Amino acid sequence: MIQLDISGMTCDSCATSVGRALQQVPGVRSVKVSLEHGRAWITLDAGTAPDTLIGAVTTLGFMAKLADTPPGVHGGQYCVPPQQFARRDTLTDGTGEPLHVAILGSGGAAVAAALKAAERGARVTLIERGTLGGTCVNVGCVPSKILIRAAYIAQLRRESPFDAGLPPTRPTIVRERLLDQQQARIEELRQAKYEAVLAGNSAISVLHGDARFDGNHRLTVRLNAGGAQSVTFDRCLIATGASAAIPAIHGLQETPYWTSDDALASKAIPKRLVVIGSSIVAVELAQAFARLGSRVTLLARNTLLRREDPAVGMALSTIFRAEGIEVLEHTEVSHIRHQEGEFALTTVSEERRAERLLVATGRTPNTGSLALETLGVTLNAHGAVQVDAGMRTCAPDIYAAGDCTDHPQFVYVAAAAGTRAAINMTGGDVVLDLTTLPRVIFTDPQVATVGYQEGEAHREGIKTDCRTLSLDHVPRALVNFDTRGFIKMVAAAGTGRLLGVQAVSQDAGELIQAAALAIHHRMTVHDLANQLFPYLTMVEGLKLAAQAFTKDVKQLSCCAG
Repeated sequence: MIQLDISGMTCDSCATSVGRALQQVPGVRSVKVSLEHGRAWITLDAGTAPDTLIGAVTTLGFMAKLADTPPGVHGGQYCVPPQQFARRDTLTDGTGEPLHVAILGSGGAAVAAALKAAERGARVTLIERGTLGGTCVNVGCVPSKILIRAAYIAQLRRESPFDAGLPPTRPTIVRERLLDQQQARIEELRQAKYEAVLAGNSAISVLHGDARFDGNHRLTVRLNAGGAQSVTFDRCLIATGASAAIPAIHGLQETPYWTSDDALASKAIPKRLVVIGSSIVAVELAQAFARLGSRVTLLARNTLLRREDPAVGMALSTIFRAEGIEVLEHTEVSHIRHQEGEFALTTVSEERRAERLLVATGRTPNTGSLALETLGVTLNAHGAVQVDAGMRTCAPDIYAAGDCTDHPQFVYVAAAAGTRAAINMTGGDVVLDLTTLPRVIFTDPQVATVGYQEGEAHREGIKTDCRTLSLDHVPRALVNFDTRGFIKMVAAAGTGRLLGVQAVSQDAGELIQAAALAIHHRMTVHDLANQLFPYLTMVEGLKLAAQAFTKDVKQLSCCAG
């Protein structure tokens, strides 16, 4: 019998998946997997290599090692069988030619896949119909975080907890110069991280044009420069991203509304701005424009960030209202018109007017023009490509990654998915594990979450023990004179194993990765409470929240061990 220690299992279905994968390894007679102990017991035929067992587990995204393996033996653990990451200079299509991988798109998923496929010996053709770099660098993460940071600085100059000793000064917003600074940084990053990287790799060719499938292993590309080109491939990755979703509101299409792309490129800050939406983009840009001088009204069909723990949306609504942002929840717009330079929005109870309207109601996958129906690729109700854990679609040799799929729309998820897709397209077998996905919303204070919410755990039949720590117990927040928000921990009842963390705090995005690692390594709240955390940091709030399971944190000294 062989015993494996397995890290990363968070629920019964994880253990079931591990057991099923191990049972399929040739030579395995019987398998028992314990979620509680993080261990598997395997009876197998003589000569069955332990590496094959470890490989079966790690391809699911978990970590595995032989029980009681001494340190230094292959590091004692395997994330993915090493041979799956080996460079494959001899990788061919069966005729002696290098395997040809076509990639649609040039964002985070596409470029990560192109680089990994080339590294593994493939010949890559990357096809982009617009600007290289995709959403994140051009119209998403980079410009939005620049705008948000500028708005944060403006707010500090206008108002801070230290105004008594540092009298505030009303900021002058020169939007044109901020925009120039923003665009210069975008172009710098696009050139350095996308254009130069792709141009410097001889195994990657870039075509500028609009592609659609023309058979099982062929694309027709309508070139931007004119004409068309046929591209045959052995494997293809769809990484075409997503665009702003526009709701079906009567009259909206006839108005000059903004999407987030338009708002981020705007040359002026409107005096009055209405934002329709309640998720990440809506709340981030609503607060940024308010701090840059707009009078902002946020219209939410439900509550703010309704997919998060209810306490998160409640806290953010309170914070926004304190800053002068009008938050109208459970509000739907039935009609919109634009006349004489002004928007008029009709709701059930009233009419709202504004100089500008930002529609931020989610994003729709860019899949409609690819002729995927000719391949039998399955899309969900929103037009997203459905993929398995290895980024395979239901069509042979067709893979997908990034915002055009049914994965969470974060660039780091897209890049990780693109890398794994490339490995699988070139002979590997790896998966993307999203069980401990950290998420950050860049409001002020930030919102950061990982793992289970309390309600999610209960819906899956998991009994929990939870603690919510207000930030007036966190020394860093106290010395900042900013105790807005909280840290909530969700643990498994009985064992205390950490299942999830939700934080609304300054620098929440910096502390959440520590929580993600603790969940991934199956730590309990008691383990976390006994770790050393540097004093006067926000991440120390995790230790204090963990201590709250067994102590009254009000009775602790400032740096209680």
